[in-house]
Amino acid sequence: MARRVAGVVALLAIAVTSMLAVGEVTDRDARAAHPGDDRSRGAPASPDVPPSATPSTTPSAVPHTVPPAPPGRPDIVLILMDDFSLELLDTMPEAQRMVAEGATYDNAFVVNSLCCPSRASILTGQMPHQTGVLTNTPNDGEHPIGGYEAFTAHGNGKRQFSVTLQASGYRTGFVGKFLNRYSGEVVDGELQPPPTVPGWTDWQALLGSAYSGWDFESTSLDADGRVELNRHRKPPRSASVARRDRAYAGHVTTRKAVAFLEEQRAGDAPYFLEVATYAPHGQIEKAYADNPQFPSAFRDRAAEGDPTGGNCGTRPCGELGLEDLVGYDDPRGDNAPTYLLPGGRTAPAPPWRTNELTLSDQEALTYYRDRARMVQSVDRMIKEVREAAGPDAYVVLTSDNGFHLGQHQLNGGKGTPYDSDSRVPLVVVGPGVVPGVRHQFVNNIDLAPTFEELAGVRTPRYRSGRSFAASLTAPEAPGARYAFFEHTYAMAQPGEVDADRGSGGTIDIIPSYVAIRGEEGLLVRVDLDPSWTGTDHAYELYRYDRPWEDTNVFAEDHDEPYARDLMRRLRRLEGCAPAECRAAVR
Repeated sequence: MARRVAGVVALLAIAVTSMLAVGEVTDRDARAAHPGDDRSRGAPASPDVPPSATPSTTPSAVPHTVPPAPPGRPDIVLILMDDFSLELLDTMPEAQRMVAEGATYDNAFVVNSLCCPSRASILTGQMPHQTGVLTNTPNDGEHPIGGYEAFTAHGNGKRQFSVTLQASGYRTGFVGKFLNRYSGEVVDGELQPPPTVPGWTDWQALLGSAYSGWDFESTSLDADGRVELNRHRKPPRSASVARRDRAYAGHVTTRKAVAFLEEQRAGDAPYFLEVATYAPHGQIEKAYADNPQFPSAFRDRAAEGDPTGGNCGTRPCGELGLEDLVGYDDPRGDNAPTYLLPGGRTAPAPPWRTNELTLSDQEALTYYRDRARMVQSVDRMIKEVREAAGPDAYVVLTSDNGFHLGQHQLNGGKGTPYDSDSRVPLVVVGPGVVPGVRHQFVNNIDLAPTFEELAGVRTPRYRSGRSFAASLTAPEAPGARYAFFEHTYAMAQPGEVDADRGSGGTIDIIPSYVAIRGEEGLLVRVDLDPSWTGTDHAYELYRYDRPWEDTNVFAEDHDEPYARDLMRRLRRLEGCAPAECRAAVR
């Protein structure tokens, strides 16, 4: 939509000029009480969205009337992958084209490397301790701590960035995976439509049955805005490859996304579209008896008996090796946490990585290659989405978390604060974006305020993330220098899709932790007491002399300047209010 390009570039230029003028990314709360606070830069303000009853999320925005969307506001597409580990990006030709043409953030992280907490934080721009979404499943029916139940119980629906965009005149579309346990009730053996989710003009969520790749349900909205269910049945195994692949969840997602984009061409309103894939998450149940743990489209699979065949994108599958998995099989004997005692003394703490090592080298290699085959359908989707959106739209590519396959001697899974799990791709293309690598630290809670700034919408003060929009046109624009992580331990409950049993997963043994990552290292404070009432804190500290978390150096380094800085920031970030969260990562 070329009519918007000039206005888009002008919006970014204003943002860059104002940020560079003060020498740092401005903390909006810190300026809120001062005269001349030009937070909106002439943009329409966001609605006063009610938060949950948590003190740290209380908004202070003033209610106001939102005008229609003015000309020049950009179209935005978010492509969110599932359990995507960084080594897979090199296998995707269309993703590599995005890297060549756009902004790539090599310090992009997620605040929680578990699906539902991470996605709730993306949608709200808040940390898990603010959203109340700490795990994938409720755990407590009356007081849920995870899943869609916790998302709604804590009022997060009205805090989604889609609500502010929609209220300002955007058409907002959602296609694909939403949140764990978003589904309808079963009445007389029939699945009923799930609840309506606020903030979305077009709502096409694929329900959890899509983890298996085939035979799933999706939603749509009727003329009155009510949620309807659509059934996507799997063809018989004897059907042609083309017919089976047409029913594949990844390809269904692509068609729905492209259809939404094509429908917007005739309209004047700007749009935001989130496309959330299930790939490359492992299956929960097999749709076909011969499906691998990570089921790709049939067109991308190897012939039976040929483990090196199939479509792995930019590289022959046989060239993908365990050396691509950074830190694979690194011994864990030097990773046990360390107690910090009075007077600055230290003592060894018991290790928490006590799982049996069940993932063989051959299994890890097979899973790696299958995951590479699986993301090729995502890569084709990237091409189709970019073509349908056109050059005047911002397209953002990222993931909800990473995935380890034999790193840390934890078999397969996610949930840790280590780079394999917490570092994700972040690539942005669009009008005015200067190609190249950015080194600012970005967390997934920064996406919401970035989308709002690009859209010219005032960001509510309860967002804990910081916009990185200025760095799209000015790669050296000031930004965050740290990323914060938090994780809550819970035993896997019925309905848990991230136990990752199929790849030897060990989510149950990962303790609660808070952590902070900077350029010089990673500091993790684990709680070795699995109860809800006690604590048993110990520390892990890693320098990045090697490109993975090789040895815990807390005992020898905890009094070094870089470690003291990390400890100070960790204490500021634990339980932080939004303005405190933003300030602590600068």
